[in-house]
Amino acid sequence: MIHADNPLHPETERITTVGRWLRRSSLDELPQLWNVLRGEMSIVGPRPTLAYQVDRYTPRQRRRLSVLPGITGLAQIRGRNSISWSQRIDFDLEYVERQSLQLDLAILSLTLFAVLKREGVEGHPRDDPLARVEDCV
Repeated sequence: MIHADNPLHPETERITTVGRWLRRSSLDELPQLWNVLRGEMSIVGPRPTLAYQVDRYTPRQRRRLSVLPGITGLAQIRGRNSISWSQRIDFDLEYVERQSLQLDLAILSLTLFAVLKREGVEGHPRDDPLARVEDCV
């Protein structure tokens, strides 16, 4: 990645070859293991969201905040960035309702396949209202 602001939809010319490789291989997530060790995150759970996104949540969607954020979760094994934010939140709520060691182990094993497939890594759907930063400025 290059040193500059961090847009939600980065232009491809702004991403270096190394940055693209780190993102596709999901190695850019490894520093979050420090947050897991500090107890601020879990390995499995809903991905962290930004404050402007939480501000747009419905009361039902806010239930996803009842568990620690995670490095991987149901949304990551079911489409990653290719699915809309509302779909991700629905998957996160499903995780909150079904949370168990068995589900966590299944998500961890399926995460390996999702990373190897490298699908859904590039950006977020540009027309997704929960993902648009410009609506908040």
